[in-house]
Amino acid sequence: MTSSSPPPDATEVDLLLRLARRWRSLGLQEAAGHALSPHQERALLALARLSRRMAEDADDDGGGVRVSHLADHLGIAPRSATEVADALEAAGLLSRSPDPTDRRAVLLALTPEGRHTVGRVRDRRRAAADAAVSALSPADRAELRRLLQELLEA
Repeated sequence: MTSSSPPPDATEVDLLLRLARRWRSLGLQEAAGHALSPHQERALLALARLSRRMAEDADDDGGGVRVSHLADHLGIAPRSATEVADALEAAGLLSRSPDPTDRRAVLLALTPEGRHTVGRVRDRRRAAADAAVSALSPADRAELRRLLQELLEA
């Protein structure tokens, strides 16, 4: 057994989580000369997702996402979210602005380079997943699709 082989007693959930981690790691990018850590990448993608959701909300003014909201979404302490935001800001991937509704709060927004990096990370992850799935036979791909749809509907 190689070091990358799962243990023989791995459950289906263990295998799915292992596969998801592998595909996430393939999305790591260089951004503005700085390597993104997995935590920074996760925060960047979460910020993009939260920003998109807020833009779809009719009540949103498009100002950005509070650090506390990002921390809640990621399940981390606000201080940790601030540290990750500091690194992403230093890399030129996000900007900060004061929250007009609460002077104690800060809003985070993706910069154009941040949006571009999000797209590159998503594209790389998608390509890695597509390549992995393409290694399956057409019958296995159809079965995988059927099983995934069943799980999503459960």
